[in-house]
Amino acid sequence: MQRLYAIVLAAGKGTRMKSQKHKVLHPVCGKPIIDHIIGQLSELNTAKTILVVGHQAESIKEYLGDKVRFVEQKEQLGTAHAVMQAKPLLENETGITLVLNGDHPLFTSETLSKLIEEHQRSQAAATVLTARLENPSGYGRIVRRTDGSVDRIVEHKDATAEELKINEVNTGTFCFDNQKLFSALSLVNNDNAQGEYYLPDVISILREQGERISAEVISDSDEAMGVNDRLQLAEAEAIMRRRILQTHMLNGVSIVDPSNTYIEADVTIGPDTVIEPGTFLRGKTKIGAGCHIGPQADLTDVVVADHAKIKYAVIDSSQVDQNASIGPYAYIRPGTHLGEETKVGCFVDLKKTRLGKGSKVSHLAYVGDAEVGEHVNIGCGAVTVNYDGKNKHKTIIEDGAFIGCNVNLIAPVSVKKGGYVAAGSTINQDVPENAFAIARERQTTKPDYVEKLMKKLSK
Repeated sequence: MQRLYAIVLAAGKGTRMKSQKHKVLHPVCGKPIIDHIIGQLSELNTAKTILVVGHQAESIKEYLGDKVRFVEQKEQLGTAHAVMQAKPLLENETGITLVLNGDHPLFTSETLSKLIEEHQRSQAAATVLTARLENPSGYGRIVRRTDGSVDRIVEHKDATAEELKINEVNTGTFCFDNQKLFSALSLVNNDNAQGEYYLPDVISILREQGERISAEVISDSDEAMGVNDRLQLAEAEAIMRRRILQTHMLNGVSIVDPSNTYIEADVTIGPDTVIEPGTFLRGKTKIGAGCHIGPQADLTDVVVADHAKIKYAVIDSSQVDQNASIGPYAYIRPGTHLGEETKVGCFVDLKKTRLGKGSKVSHLAYVGDAEVGEHVNIGCGAVTVNYDGKNKHKTIIEDGAFIGCNVNLIAPVSVKKGGYVAAGSTINQDVPENAFAIARERQTTKPDYVEKLMKKLSK
C-alpha cells in the first residue's frame, strides 16, 4: 500500500454552536469530536496526520498536544485554501492524502478503508466519499457522467434547479494522489457565490486534465452527518450511542432497555453482564464478566471485576473487586478500592478508602481516608472523622475489627486486629488488638423529672 497521509480541517469558527468552546472539542459519547476522528485515522496508520486550525487554535493545540501536526489557516477563505496550508508538510511526498472535516465524528475506520481501497483499485487521481440522502439540502451534489464516473461537485448554493434534484451528496471526505492534489490546488479560483476557494473544485480541475475521478458510496448515510449546532450534536450522540450499545450486545452483554442506557465510547464490558435501565457508564470504565450493573448506576473511570453487583450508586475513579455488592444509594468517591466480597449498603459514602475482603459497611456511614482490613464490620452511623479543618488524617481498622453503630473515629487513629468499639463511642486513641473500647457519657436517669422540666420551659 502507498504511504497514507491525512489532512483534517478544523479552522472554522463554528458560530452555530454558540459556545466558548471550539466545535471539535465538544464531546460525543464522552470523547471530543476530534478524538473520534484522530482515533479512526490512527487505526489506518497514517504516516502524517495534519490538523488545519484557525479559530481558537491554541485550545486545540493544547488539547491534542503531539498527537497530530498543526498548520494554521489565518484567514478562513474556503476548504481548498485550508488544504493548501498543509503544502509545506506534504508537497514533496508521494502517496495518498485523505482529506476530511474535523466535525464528522461518526465515520468508522472501515468506511475510510473502503474509500482508500476504491481509490487504489480504480487508480484514480481523486476519489470522493458520497452518500445518498432523502433530504440532501445544504450538501454539495455529485454530478456523474453517463459512464458513472464523477464529473464535478456542485455546491448547494451554486446548483441549478436540475442539479438540486440529485440526492447523492459530497460528504466532504476525499482521497487524492498527493502530488496531483497540490498541483490542482494552485489552479482553484474563488469565482462562486461565496467568494471562497472550494476543495471540490479540485475534482473539476483534475477531470479537465483528463484524470480519472472515482466515488465510494457510503453504506450507512448516518456516518456522513457533520456537527454544526447543538441539535446535530445531540443527533450524533444518539447515533453513536446506539452503535456502542449494539456492539456490546453483540459481544454478549444484556442491556435491558437500550433507550435508557448510556455507555460512552471507551467503556469495556465482559460477557454475561446485565446492564439495567438508567445506567451511565463513562470514561475509561471497565466492567468484568457476569456483573449486574443498575438500575440507576453512574460509573466514571471505574474498574469492576467479575460478578460484582452495583445498583442505585454513584462511583468515581475507584476499583471494585470480584463478588462485591454496592447499593442501593451508595456514593463511592475517587481513590476507593473495594476488595472481594465486600458489601457497601444504602446511604454509605466512601472516599479514598480501601476495604479488605469480606468487610461490610452496610448503611448510613461515612468512611474516608481509611485503610480497612478483612472481615471488618462497620455499623450504622459510623464516621471516620478525617478532617480537622486544615488537614486530612488517616484511619486504620485492622482485620476482624468490629465498629459499632454511631461511632466516631477521630483520625489519625487505629483499631487493631480484632478490636471492638462499642456503639455510640467517640474514639481518639488507638484501640489495641482484641481490646474492647467504649467512650461515651454514662447515662443519667431522673425519675419524674419531666413535669419539672416542662415548667422550666414554660417560663
